[in-house]
Amino acid sequence: MTARELNAAGITDPGLRHAYRQCRELNALHGRTYFLATRLLPLEHRAAVHALYGFARWADDIVDALDSTDTTDQRRCALDELSQDLEAGLRLGASGRPVIRAVADTARRYVIDAQLFHDFMASMRSDLTVTSYATYADLRSYMHGSAAVIGLQMLPVLGTVVPASEAEPHAAALGVAFQLTNFLRDVGEDLDRGRVYLPLDLLAAHGVDRELLEWSRRTGKGDARVTRALKAAEQLTRRTYREAAPGLAMLSPQSRPCIRTAFVLYRGILDAIAADGYQVVHRRAVVPRRRRALIALDGLVGRARVRHRRGRRVTAPSGDTVVVHRPERSGAG
Repeated sequence: MTARELNAAGITDPGLRHAYRQCRELNALHGRTYFLATRLLPLEHRAAVHALYGFARWADDIVDALDSTDTTDQRRCALDELSQDLEAGLRLGASGRPVIRAVADTARRYVIDAQLFHDFMASMRSDLTVTSYATYADLRSYMHGSAAVIGLQMLPVLGTVVPASEAEPHAAALGVAFQLTNFLRDVGEDLDRGRVYLPLDLLAAHGVDRELLEWSRRTGKGDARVTRALKAAEQLTRRTYREAAPGLAMLSPQSRPCIRTAFVLYRGILDAIAADGYQVVHRRAVVPRRRRALIALDGLVGRARVRHRRGRRVTAPSGDTVVVHRPERSGAG
């Protein structure tokens, strides 16, 4: 975390500054696409976003790290300990664990509902025992905690030009769209972890089951049925992006360049998957660096326009004067 970001956020306590820096490092290490988009946020909001995503990555690593030798029982104990520390941190507003201290401080500053964090941890725990989802409805129930709540946690930080309740369904959908994109991109890696996140009924509709996916992964051979199923998963994901899209205009003008850039970058992963012939069982599809740079540049232009308009009245797409809805902070760090 840069000193400018921490100063802009009003975070002055040395220990708390260290905690936020750890979250930023986690986000930079694991969330390349979203970390790039985060650079488009106003300085004063970046620390909170890094805290939310850094904590999520930390919990996810307990469950999913491929290089870990921990047993399921050890991971369960680690998650239980994390849950207990998180609950205490949210209640007290502080913690001896830096990442929890930062996320608890963010939750206090932006009045983020503690239940969203509890729902997230519930989904993390389910990853220890659940290895597939029979239907998309089953998967959506899991993704409420693993993805939708991330969008809902972010909303108070980003601010809206409409009542938050109006923007919440779209924020939740965007979290789900991002995760569906990850599921499609990471089919092969998830198989290595013993998991299939694509709904089994969607796969079965195209003649695909776990055994066929594992065979394809193991042998490196393709199958037309698998390709058709992956295309169907792509279409499902694109529908979710369309569900999320109206929420972009509901965000505060200062936050839109960041989230719009993340939206375009993540949706671009679907284009890369298609361009690579749906080979995600065998390898990850990657958005070309030049394309990523151009999207980020467009976001920078959008941010510059917003900054130019600061100090003047900003109007919403409807023509109404914007009122940014953001919870009152309870004080600086």
